[in-house]
Amino acid sequence: MGKQQEGIVLEVFDGMAKVKASRHSDCENCGSCPGNDAIVVEVLNPVGAKRGQRVVIEGKEVNMLKAAFIVYMLPLIAAVAGVFAGTYLATTKMVTDPIWYQIGGGIAAVVISLIYIRYFDRHARTNDTMRPVITRILS
Repeated sequence: MGKQQEGIVLEVFDGMAKVKASRHSDCENCGSCPGNDAIVVEVLNPVGAKRGQRVVIEGKEVNMLKAAFIVYMLPLIAAVAGVFAGTYLATTKMVTDPIWYQIGGGIAAVVISLIYIRYFDRHARTNDTMRPVITRILS
């Protein structure tokens, strides 16, 4: 089970719906989305909600944690791994000052992680298991 939010259906199309939901505490803390009071989310609509109805939407907690880890932690871990890889490469080439190898390794690893994050984002947008779902209609 994940986080549940109440919202109002704005639009329905192809088994999906756009729902205007109030922000929960996680959204307020993040601040990535524009606006302060509400967000519009594309959700799966297996219950057949219609425009104007109040609904409960649920996003899986595991998906939110996975996405947060990939977006925030992966570049940091990649940077550290890139520095270590640069250090290793410098020692194998017997370089006396490995700083440029470390900087280059860190930058290369972060760039690779950002490319993966872009791929993950595109995949998450089209993957129905990552999307929030309308679980019930309130009115």
